Amino acid sequence: MSRPGLPPLFAPLLMLATAAASAQATLPVGKPIVYCSEASPEGFDPGLWDSTSTNNAVRQMFQGLLGFERGGTALVPRLAERWTVSQDARVFTFTLRRGVRFHSRAWFTPSREFNADDVLFTFGRFLDPAHPFNKALPGNFIYPNNLGLAKLVQQLEKLDDHTVRFTLREPNVVFLSWFAMPFAGIHSAEYAAQLLQRGEPHKLNNAPIGTGPFAFRSYAKDDVLRLEASPGYWAGPVRTPKLIFAIAREPNVRIQKLLAGECQVSAPARDIDVPVLTKRADIQLLQVQALNISYLSFNLARAPTNIRAVREALDIAIDRPALFKVLFPRGDATPATSAFPPAIPGFDTTLRNEYDPERARRLLAEAGFPQGFALDLWALPIARPTNPNGLLLAQMIQQDWARIGVRASIKTYEWGEYLKRANKGEHDVYMSGWSGESGDADEFLTPNLSCAANRSGVKFCNAEFERLIDTARATPDAARRSALYVQAQQIFKRERPWIPFAHSTLYLPVRADVKGFVINPNGGVEFEKVWRE
Repeated sequence: MSRPGLPPLFAPLLMLATAAASAQATLPVGKPIVYCSEASPEGFDPGLWDSTSTNNAVRQMFQGLLGFERGGTALVPRLAERWTVSQDARVFTFTLRRGVRFHSRAWFTPSREFNADDVLFTFGRFLDPAHPFNKALPGNFIYPNNLGLAKLVQQLEKLDDHTVRFTLREPNVVFLSWFAMPFAGIHSAEYAAQLLQRGEPHKLNNAPIGTGPFAFRSYAKDDVLRLEASPGYWAGPVRTPKLIFAIAREPNVRIQKLLAGECQVSAPARDIDVPVLTKRADIQLLQVQALNISYLSFNLARAPTNIRAVREALDIAIDRPALFKVLFPRGDATPATSAFPPAIPGFDTTLRNEYDPERARRLLAEAGFPQGFALDLWALPIARPTNPNGLLLAQMIQQDWARIGVRASIKTYEWGEYLKRANKGEHDVYMSGWSGESGDADEFLTPNLSCAANRSGVKFCNAEFERLIDTARATPDAARRSALYVQAQQIFKRERPWIPFAHSTLYLPVRADVKGFVINPNGGVEFEKVWRE
């Protein structure tokens, strides 16, 4: 596992981009590629959403100042061609790439190249609630808010048209990696200004304009997203002329479409689909031990799940080995004991799961529920590698909880509705998950378990946990950071805001005529350097 591509903090770093001119202008054009996606994008404004399905769509159209290397976690230049970091990890200066143009569409023609104004517009929305665009179109910037971005950034400056500087209130050794996250995709300030003038700010989300290899063409919810190669793309010719996201919620439907050649790449396959796919000579089954986790999240603002002893009882009442035999028959997943995978530095190897229904019943009695209680258990409506069948998982947990007197009613919703209702805190317990890109523990902890992620009181907020992860982010020494994360995990295990479930191997099926595809550690798909013969 590679470490994040972060610079040494006590020796300012200068990163140089590989010249875009190295791209060969004579590359032959390939055929259209169809990707079978597991869910509809929630929208196309990168800052508003944080689900894997949405990120997979927007990352084809939008780019950040930085990116992650294909198939890894090292940082590489994108819209910034070089950058420096102060020795105290508080001042980050980016030199922007010249010669980049935003997409030209029927509804927008850029009059200038990408410059510092676009960076200031994109991040200004995250940092300033009174930003003119936020007033015209209020939105919840989920990932930036959960990171506490507005609180962290003291100043954002345009030094000239091609240089921007971020100054932080406190050191942050992971800050650089945030510029490679999907939420940091850069918008056109010129396009946004035109939308405001026309009274159509909503089109920033549903008629997107980016700088990426593919440009938006059309979208039919729950059906199909159509993209096309962006002519004049700054990094060189795009060999795939059309990229189509065919949305198929049912895993067996996606597999059938793949086998029939109706799509060339599919969302990750389930454990049970692997034997069929491996027998096909026309299918490549790419594999990676992913940086992922699935879990059950408690509503900490609602009784009785706001009681720590109740959460512990519900956790230790689950027979994980029995669940894993059914859901992962090939044994390609491991039980999660913490909030992030064991491959990430700082993982606490002493943590263990417990199965003890008798002690669970005693905990419920001590908490005032000797006869148990009723609650709602939300089943994940889409298949994920770490949770291939949310309804079956819910039914098995329902049986386990019934043995300690807890009566669980299973509910589920369409994916977008599921996320919306969960964010509002309408659940008692809901299934969720997370995938990391940077290979750093902070990417799992801060967006999900910090107090910044807990504006409604539904999620976790613990002062000592917060102090530990805040200190870790400001600590350049790797051993010291790992020790702080171990302490934070002990608090996580004691308080149990989640029931950690699984880390999985990720299988991504690709037809043999697709060339250049690389599987990423988080399972995200990128088609920039991919073509079909």
